[in-house]
Amino acid sequence: MVLDSLQNSAKYESLHPAFKQAFDFVKNTDWSKMETGKIMLNGKDLFVNYTSATGKTADVAKMETHKDYIDIQIALEKAETMGYTPTCDLKEPREPYNAEKDITFYFDKAQNYITVQPGQFCIFWPEDGHQPCIAEGEFRKIIVKVKL
Repeated sequence: MVLDSLQNSAKYESLHPAFKQAFDFVKNTDWSKMETGKIMLNGKDLFVNYTSATGKTADVAKMETHKDYIDIQIALEKAETMGYTPTCDLKEPREPYNAEKDITFYFDKAQNYITVQPGQFCIFWPEDGHQPCIAEGEFRKIIVKVKL
């Protein structure tokens, strides 16, 4: 798991061949003029979910993992807290892995919490269980999906 500022994103471009394209797109887009939805950058290998989310409490937000994609989650308008637990420590799946959506949800709660400020990002690999959307009210965020 990585937490850093978009200003430092170049430091992480060597971690995956698609990271440079992903970060360049995020940094060069005027998100205030964009409609929410899915933006395909390189087919199923690289796409963006630009979404409006409703904040939840830590008790309600669901822990999740992915097998086939890396998540780069970016706060736009307000701070968003995210829970974190290594995937190997997650023991209580809510349901079997959904291959179509590349997601498993868990009953487990986070071992740690981080707060992502506007202009910051988190990178979650399959080894990183994460519990997003811990915040108050409505907010917009970007989730870049990078195929492994």
